[in-house]
Amino acid sequence: MRIIRFCVALLLLCAALPAAAQEKYPNRPVKFVVSFAAGGSNDIIARVLCEWLSEHFGQQFIVENRPGGSGNVGAASVLNSPPDGYTLMFVGPNNAISASVFKKLPFDFLRDSQPIGGIMLLTNIMVVPPSLPVSTVAEFIAYAKKNAGTINMASPGAGTSPHLSGELFKLMTGIEMQHIPYRGAGPAYPDLMTGVCYLNNAAIAAQQLTRRFGRVAIIDIDVHHCNGTQFIFWERPDVLVCSIHIDPRLSAPYYAGHADETGEGAGAGLNFNQPLPWATPDPVWVEAIDAAIAKLRGFAPGALVVSLGFDAGEHDPVATFKITDAGFAEAGRRLAALALPTLLVQEGGYLSPSLGGYLRSFLRAFEDRSI
Repeated sequence: MRIIRFCVALLLLCAALPAAAQEKYPNRPVKFVVSFAAGGSNDIIARVLCEWLSEHFGQQFIVENRPGGSGNVGAASVLNSPPDGYTLMFVGPNNAISASVFKKLPFDFLRDSQPIGGIMLLTNIMVVPPSLPVSTVAEFIAYAKKNAGTINMASPGAGTSPHLSGELFKLMTGIEMQHIPYRGAGPAYPDLMTGVCYLNNAAIAAQQLTRRFGRVAIIDIDVHHCNGTQFIFWERPDVLVCSIHIDPRLSAPYYAGHADETGEGAGAGLNFNQPLPWATPDPVWVEAIDAAIAKLRGFAPGALVVSLGFDAGEHDPVATFKITDAGFAEAGRRLAALALPTLLVQEGGYLSPSLGGYLRSFLRAFEDRSI
């Protein structure tokens, strides 16, 4: 397997500052953006570098982690910041790769950025959890072929060099691995060490229900896009997938979910994405649910699977959307009114005092009881 090495550079907006300004630079703290979560190689090196820069210049260089969109959320924050030399960014291969991987980016990286210099060289390597009974690459390939469909491949995000290295490895060896994109290498390590297993419960349920009901619809109201579900049924004529979610350009680690992704082949037109802006309120969210219901009525399914996510709640720790108890109740009422055999799969909702209240509001409305 070819080892991919890459160079990481610093990015400075409008580096060509006036000479007088450069002589006084920096005269206040400098923000150093890392586009991945804490704990990965970029983050670790950035913190070592910022400590040295702070001592060298006598001003604070502060690391700010802005994970999301395979590095594009952080890049967008830097490229949209004031061109005063006080916003730096750690750049990796993903910034070059993204131009080819993502259809829509809110910036032109080559046009809008100016490189300063190289920082380090890294090598991508493959590691496995201790629980996997392999100790060599050859043993891993043999194991993967014998256990096809059971291997997950973690990466810092779609379009990053570890992701593409893994895809190349799959092509070269003929094995199957399911790509799991994270917000950076750091968050992937605990799941790697503990051997986390991923199951798509909504997709499993929909597949089972098609045997009895023929056509099945999935409505996903989790705040994040149902990228796995979308790809599973991408070319299927018997499953409609509707997703209401944060715009993938604004959140990690999701790179799919744009409105123009509608399915292919026999499944053309049966994937319905509604990406919404940050801080979406009840009226906009409920209107999107109505649009999904209208799509569902045209499809005429025999059963419904609801991917029920409460991370859209206004008091969710991440606070992506601003959906209230009343909003969740309205969703429950509208979905119950379809009078279809319905399976509710609770998929999203970070631990908070409000989580139980959101569930109660939805279920009571769904069962047509007073709230």
